[in-house]
Amino acid sequence: MSWLITAIAVTAASGITSARGQYIAGRVQEDELKRQAEQEKLAAQSRELQRRQELNRALAANMVGMGQSGLAGEGTPASIALASAKQVGISEGAISLTDKLRQAQLRRQGSMAGQIGALQSASTLLQTGAKVAQLESGRQETKIPTGGGIT
Repeated sequence: MSWLITAIAVTAASGITSARGQYIAGRVQEDELKRQAEQEKLAAQSRELQRRQELNRALAANMVGMGQSGLAGEGTPASIALASAKQVGISEGAISLTDKLRQAQLRRQGSMAGQIGALQSASTLLQTGAKVAQLESGRQETKIPTGGGIT
């Protein structure tokens, strides 16, 4: 009989330990994905700054080139430069949007990982409860009734 009680206790303890481990694993994965999203944000800001510096250098070189060739900063060359700058701005906007979407995806994955860990933990606890109840039911069935034996 004592082995059944021991089995019940061991089953309950292992289920609780497993559930806790699943919960913690989900939270760790959630934290890791949030950290990756933050790193992606910083990398995107760095890439954007680099693109803007390159654009400014190119625009400055164009203005110097136009000035040295005797062209005024008006008219067709200026219109072309302005249109080019607008295209670069549109391109930067698309790149920025892609970076933000990537960050949002990482945050969603992190949130889902935390939720999955909590659900797996709850599932393990429910399964453990069912196993303990099953073992307890078996223990109750194996008890030998006292008195009123076979005549």
